Amino acid sequence: MKENVLEVLMYLFENYMDEENTATRPDRDSLRTELVEAGFGDGEVDKALSWLEGLSEMQRQSRGVQIVTGRSMRVFNQQELDRLDTECRGFLTFLDQIGVLDQHTREMVIDRLMALESDDIDLDHVKWVVLMVLFNQPGREAAYAWIEDLVFQETRGFFH
Repeated sequence: MKENVLEVLMYLFENYMDEENTATRPDRDSLRTELVEAGFGDGEVDKALSWLEGLSEMQRQSRGVQIVTGRSMRVFNQQELDRLDTECRGFLTFLDQIGVLDQHTREMVIDRLMALESDDIDLDHVKWVVLMVLFNQPGREAAYAWIEDLVFQETRGFFH
């Protein structure tokens, strides 16, 4: 997956994820057709939809998971070190320390970042993935609002 997959995810997030009424959201086939018509490649669309399905599955599995409070230290494995530079890892640690991420959501973010299969993950990718992960997390509304402000404040000039 290259950055185009993240662009597909961002397009979906901006156009569908914030809708209050989930009944009006299109099904996978309709979404796929619309994305291809919008100019995204078949491969990127399929990978983005699979990425979202992976996120949904992680969120389903996390229901009822009890989060242990307290301080822990996350040790990144070699594959994560190779793909997440110091700035990205530092930002994730910062979000963990200020309570935007808990241990569970942090692991979801890292999993979804690694699922991008991109060698050039940067800080903007991390911010968008955090935003997408926190979007449907019960009890994380304040954290979502904080990261949403951060993402859209920095990108305001790029959206019309």
